[in-house]
Amino acid sequence: MSLYQRIALLTLTLVTSLNPSALVADEPDGFPWDIPQSKPSRPLSAAMDRLYTNYLTPRPEDNELFSSFKYTRLEGFDYHGGDGTVSRRDPSKVLRINDKYYVWYTKRDTPTPPQGAAKCTDTIPSTDWDLCEIWYATSDDGFTWREQGVAVPRPPKPQVGWRSVATPDVLAWKGKYYLYYQGFMEASGTKGDHCPVAMSYADSPDGPWTAHGDVVVPNGAPGEWDQFSIHDPYPLVYKGRIYLYYKAAFGDRPEYLVANGLAMADDPHGPFEKHPLNPLMNSGHETAYFPFKEGIVSFATTNGNESNTIQYAPDGINFQIAAVTSLMPIASGPHVPDAFDSNGNGRGITWGLSHFTNPGTWAKSHSILARFDCDLSLDVHDPEMKNTRVWLKPDIYFSQGLSQAQRKQRKASSIPASK
Repeated sequence: MSLYQRIALLTLTLVTSLNPSALVADEPDGFPWDIPQSKPSRPLSAAMDRLYTNYLTPRPEDNELFSSFKYTRLEGFDYHGGDGTVSRRDPSKVLRINDKYYVWYTKRDTPTPPQGAAKCTDTIPSTDWDLCEIWYATSDDGFTWREQGVAVPRPPKPQVGWRSVATPDVLAWKGKYYLYYQGFMEASGTKGDHCPVAMSYADSPDGPWTAHGDVVVPNGAPGEWDQFSIHDPYPLVYKGRIYLYYKAAFGDRPEYLVANGLAMADDPHGPFEKHPLNPLMNSGHETAYFPFKEGIVSFATTNGNESNTIQYAPDGINFQIAAVTSLMPIASGPHVPDAFDSNGNGRGITWGLSHFTNPGTWAKSHSILARFDCDLSLDVHDPEMKNTRVWLKPDIYFSQGLSQAQRKQRKASSIPASK
């Protein structure tokens, strides 16, 4: 080592011994430019604190529970030219059984489109989900489907569901299959869709299905939030038990709220015990759940203060917002490979089916099934699905224009009063 190198080393040693921080860059007074991945030890605004306390990561692009959604038209379903007489909606979760995908759904095939409660008859439907049966279809690839026929027909009057059976979801349990669904005993729209949950079971996903016969998840007691409606039953197996999530619309319209609750059982036939903390979700028009890590994820779509959010509960009970997104699938039935595996290591989802209502005009009201894709999986990395800026053509925005009454009112209010 030269004399100059010895002098430089001695000087450096002396400086750092007197001031150890001399080799460390000065900490900025403001929030760091390179955003920390863990919560920094400094005062934070409420908004910045939420990045670390409410979400899995501070950036949505890094969040395993953030995704945008893409949609694909399905092949194989006929809708009678969109005349409103045939409708398919409310798909179940998608199961893969013996190298085929299976889905169950609400199907209406009636002489006319829905005519409203005042004009409905034994053959004319009041709503899109009136006078329906539960059908099923299979697919090799999830894009092209083959309709297989009726799984659960409407039973004779006055049995549960004689007016309509709708909104199914499926459970696989100890080698058998169970379909849970809404059982209407009167035309939808006459009393706000009051109905309980019914169930049918089979040894094979292709049936034949045997009706349980009785109400499986009853309505709540008079005055309780779910006293009239138990809709969208959605079963998972979690912690060795059957967790059946459901929704109820409660309160008089238009001042009403849609929320989700939970009923649990040790046997598919019940009895189902409702959770004392119900409702568990304060927003979301339907039910869509899947295991993720040690807990459960839920979609909150359409209704409520927390609509357009993806929520996570490490215990399957206490849900918190994990991501905010857009264009979420409506009435989604995701493909959940581990829906019935409660090993505490849920892997997430990448696709499923959903529906679109009224794709034509209200005079020909019906619904169609579609496929959605996303990246809410621990095993997939798709940067395109992590796009937070989904571009839509201007026509999409203009389609949400003012009504004629709104335009008239706004034009009138913009004209100064004459003196």
